[in-house]
Amino acid sequence: MHSLTEGALDKIMNGIDVDKPILQILGHKKLASSSSGERYRLLVSDGKRINSFTMLATQLNSMITDNILTEFSICQINRYAISMVNNAGKQKRVMVILNIEVKCPGDEVSHKIGNPSNAETESDSKPAQPPPQQQKDVLVQKQSTNQTSTNDISTTPIVALSPYQNRQVWVIRARVVSKSAIRTWSNSRGEGKLFSMDLVDESGEIRCTAFRDQCDKFYEMLEIGKVYYISRAALKTANKQFNNLRNDYEMTLNADSEIIPCHNSGDDIPSLQFDFLPISDVEKKEKNDIMDILGIVKSCGDLQMLTSRTTGRELKKKDINVVDESNTMVCLTLWGSQAEDFDGSNNPVLAIKGARVGEFNGGKSLSTIGSSVLQIDPDIPEAHRLRGWYNTVGRNEDMKSVSRTLGSGGGASGPLLTFKEAKDMELGFKGTEMYTVKATVNMIRIENALYKSCPSENCKKKLIDQANDMYRCEKCDKEYPNYKYRVLASLSLADWTDNQWATAFSDEAEKILGLSSQELGELQQSDNEAYLDKFGDATFTSFIFKIRVKLEVFSDESRLKATCVSVSPVDYKVYNDHLITQIKELAGIGKA
Repeated sequence: MHSLTEGALDKIMNGIDVDKPILQILGHKKLASSSSGERYRLLVSDGKRINSFTMLATQLNSMITDNILTEFSICQINRYAISMVNNAGKQKRVMVILNIEVKCPGDEVSHKIGNPSNAETESDSKPAQPPPQQQKDVLVQKQSTNQTSTNDISTTPIVALSPYQNRQVWVIRARVVSKSAIRTWSNSRGEGKLFSMDLVDESGEIRCTAFRDQCDKFYEMLEIGKVYYISRAALKTANKQFNNLRNDYEMTLNADSEIIPCHNSGDDIPSLQFDFLPISDVEKKEKNDIMDILGIVKSCGDLQMLTSRTTGRELKKKDINVVDESNTMVCLTLWGSQAEDFDGSNNPVLAIKGARVGEFNGGKSLSTIGSSVLQIDPDIPEAHRLRGWYNTVGRNEDMKSVSRTLGSGGGASGPLLTFKEAKDMELGFKGTEMYTVKATVNMIRIENALYKSCPSENCKKKLIDQANDMYRCEKCDKEYPNYKYRVLASLSLADWTDNQWATAFSDEAEKILGLSSQELGELQQSDNEAYLDKFGDATFTSFIFKIRVKLEVFSDESRLKATCVSVSPVDYKVYNDHLITQIKELAGIGKA
């Protein structure tokens, strides 16, 4: 005989706490959602009452999808929270289940226990939680007195928030798991600044954004990893173009918003919720899809400096190759400070939340975006298991690459080809295309390789010497007393199949020559013979080149223009793996 906690639902819905009630699941319904997050509403019974105002926290969704919470299951509710929602103009209590344990599977019970009534009792008693204004006063008082006791603050789980609650005061208790840098904007409507943060509690997650004055008020006080009480923010439908969290809504701080630290341990609130997928799934994803992965760094490229074509801003990126137990490798591109600070030399384990899928020439890659969260060597069981696999097995395994890239580079680099293969495929004749090649520097044209450029931040135009210690930039329409040295190298590159002339600009040319443009300029002035030797020393050295090709028309003549997008040292371990894979494919080894 299975015993339920009769009368528990009436008590819970009247604000009376019931410790670990035993209830029966009579059904579930997937709520309509306009976003990626799935939410389930449960029909539960205590043998006396049936209640449908029960919601399952999103992190427990797998108990539905894996058929654990089946019809007639007997369950113990270890932890729940009560939220107030607007139901047909009336405030209604909803129970959000945060922790549930199946005591007896539904297929063993196979029937409804008791004869529970569908009628739901409305409470005539005073609500257990303080009314909205009183709750607001409690929060303000605690902020002013910095009290550590917060037992009298009734909180709402994140999963139960909705824009329909704007007329009442709610308080959430959540951990800040990520916080963006402050970003500024300027357009025809004005200018301003903002930052966003991702919040998580036991029930789910939500994005919160602060603009202008709220940006100044809250940015410094909020720390990643800390728990806070947050109240009186605005809620709206989430913009899924910029927000990939599993929540239909997002939060905006305003002049009335209140945030105070939670000074207890907050051990009941998770740190960060991942939904890891194997790297092999990247190949199945569509371009711009968002996914979480856990992988280990197999190789890491150099920091690259790029200039945005649209804004002229300098960008920083780093390409790394990441593998996991699916024996699959993908190129992951890090941007900004993540790229600048990342050290992949010791094959760290990476947990990435919210990486974006990219597509190029039939291959797939990943890249971080502004909202992506990156954790290095996280202290979680999955990471420790992955480390053990890599150290014992994975390090020496042949990996399938879904990115069609090689070695320390990656990103939108195109396939690894020989020069002959690239020419046979007529790459660049139908538009701008990219490929990767292992090649040797055969010759560098020294004439006009070094020039004096405009010293302004985003201009690289060659200056005109005015012969009066002043230099003119035609692009900026200004004269300057100083200049910057820049290298523009014309290279003859060769592999065992063919050769190709290509242009390398300052950053990439400097890697080949082994000196900065400024050092080369000073060397030319002080010791021209040594300057010429630097170009000779660079010949017959091999690198991995990423080549961008495009057919252009010059003086009524079409010609293929090739540009070195990046230059990196040859990772011979990865290159040999590539050659071995090609040999196996040609020999038919491993095919069924």
